[in-house]
Amino acid sequence: MAIEVTARRRETQGTGASRRLRRADKVPGIVYGGSAAPVMIELEHNALYHQLRNEAFHASILTLDIDGAKEQVLLRAVNMHPWKQQVQHIDFQRVAADRKIHMKVPLHFVNEEVSPAVKLSGALVNHVLNEVDIQCLPADLPEFIEVDLKDLTVGHAIHVSELKMPKGVEPVVHRGEDPVVVNAVLPRAVSAEEEAAAEAAVPAAADVPAAKQAAKPEEAKPAEGKKPEKK
Repeated sequence: MAIEVTARRRETQGTGASRRLRRADKVPGIVYGGSAAPVMIELEHNALYHQLRNEAFHASILTLDIDGAKEQVLLRAVNMHPWKQQVQHIDFQRVAADRKIHMKVPLHFVNEEVSPAVKLSGALVNHVLNEVDIQCLPADLPEFIEVDLKDLTVGHAIHVSELKMPKGVEPVVHRGEDPVVVNAVLPRAVSAEEEAAAEAAVPAAADVPAAKQAAKPEEAKPAEGKKPEKK
């Protein structure tokens, strides 16, 4: 899916210049990397905001058009306003066709409802990861990685090493680690029968033999021939 981003060169820099751009519904940004020098850019806010809502925009090779000159880039960083729906700044990185890139790619889970864990056991499927780190050449970059849950059973998990990666794509993990992607567990609910069984296991006071019931301590009686001491 080809996505094109339109931008213009930005001549002014600094905090004041960025504020003026935002007031004019524009977004300050930068494109860097490769053999060319970094370029300061500005983009139309509304168009960019809607593109950012597209999942593929975050994990695709983008075509950045700067004043008619086009180059291939990746989205590297987006700064949003703390509470407004406003993009504050955006970073793009140039890519070279012959150099591998390192990206986070979203995971798409399929066949959850027909898995033995859900269909037969009524288990809850826990998505531990929603994206995975990969490396590949730009031409091999997938928009997402599919995770098939058709064989998932209760008490079992799918790890990163078990994901079916597209050709030319490799997962990036720390040496010796194999993170869990998804697992299935039974909900922790106690049935009425289990509660009744638990109550039946606790004997009532009437059922406890009299010899085992604690007797009330008798009040101490004064010894014969002695009068009780006055307090």
